[in-house]
Amino acid sequence: MNTNFQHETVLINEAVEALAIKPEGLYLDATYGRGGHSGRILHQLGDEGRLLIIDKDPEAIAHALEQQKADSRLLVWQGSFAEFPQALAELGVEQKLDGILLDLGVSSPQLDDAERGFSFQRDGDLDMRMNPDVGMSAAEWVAETPEEQMANVIYQYGEERFSRRIARRIVELRNETNIVTTKQLADVIALAVPKKEKGKHPATRSFQAIRIEVNRELDDLHDCLDASLGHLAKHGRLVVISFHSLEDRVVKRFLQREQKGPKIPKGLPVMAGLHSPRMRALHKPIKPTDSEVEANTRARSAIMRVGEMLK
Repeated sequence: MNTNFQHETVLINEAVEALAIKPEGLYLDATYGRGGHSGRILHQLGDEGRLLIIDKDPEAIAHALEQQKADSRLLVWQGSFAEFPQALAELGVEQKLDGILLDLGVSSPQLDDAERGFSFQRDGDLDMRMNPDVGMSAAEWVAETPEEQMANVIYQYGEERFSRRIARRIVELRNETNIVTTKQLADVIALAVPKKEKGKHPATRSFQAIRIEVNRELDDLHDCLDASLGHLAKHGRLVVISFHSLEDRVVKRFLQREQKGPKIPKGLPVMAGLHSPRMRALHKPIKPTDSEVEANTRARSAIMRVGEMLK
C-alpha cells in the first residue's frame, strides 16, 4: 500500500460552505479520498455532530480509520456511495442526514500510483478499479468484452467518435497477445485514432469510458441521488462535484426533475400538495476560480451543483 501520494481537494471552501454545517448535524462524505473535505466539515461540527465517511478504495479507508482513532465523531464504512443506506443501517444510524457530499472522479493518489492502472501517463497494471479487491479489472474487461459492446461503451461513456476503430484495433491486438498494461492499451488506442486533439492524449476518452464501466460510476451516481431523497432531512443539502459532462448531466437532470415534482398525467385530479417538488437547486453551478485551476490543473473541469430538500 502506497500512501505517499498527495491530493489537492477541489472546491473545498465552496463545497463545505454549501453544506451549511450545523454543529449538531449528521453529514456524509461519500467520497472520502484523502479527507480534505472531511477535515473542514469536522472543524465546523460540534461535539454532538457526526460525520460518516464512505469510500470504495481500501487505501482511502485505511487513511480514514487512522483519523477515526483521534476523533470519535467519525464513522467509517467501505463500499460504494450508492450503498450509503446500507452503511447507515449497519452502523445503527437512524437519524436523517443534514448533508451529503459527493466529490466524483479519480483522486490524485489513484491517478499517480502506476500500480492502480488509472492513467496512461505511467505504465502499470491495467486495473482501474476503485477497490482492487472487487469486480472485474480493466484488463479482464478488455480481454472478454465483445467488440460491439466495447465500441458502445467507449462511445457512450467516453464520447469518443472513433470508438469503433478503437474497439476493432483492441480486439485485433488481444487476439495476438494479452493486454495487461496501461501502455499497451494507450498505444493501441493511439494507433486507432486518425485525428489527434491538440493537448489531449488520444487515449483520454477511452480510458475514461473503461474506468466508468469497470466501476459502475454512472449507475452508482443514479442510485445515490435517488437514495438521497429518502435519507436527507428537511433543508438538508446535497452537494455534488463532477469532473466530466456525463456526471454533470446526470446531476443536472436529477435536480431539474425533483424541482419540477412528479409528472402527473393530464386530466388526473390531484389534491394540492401531492405534486410539490421534493428538492430545489440552489444558485447556479459553481466552478473553480482561475487561481485554483492555476494551482491545481486537475480542478479545471470541476463543476459543483447543490440541492436542498424541501420536505
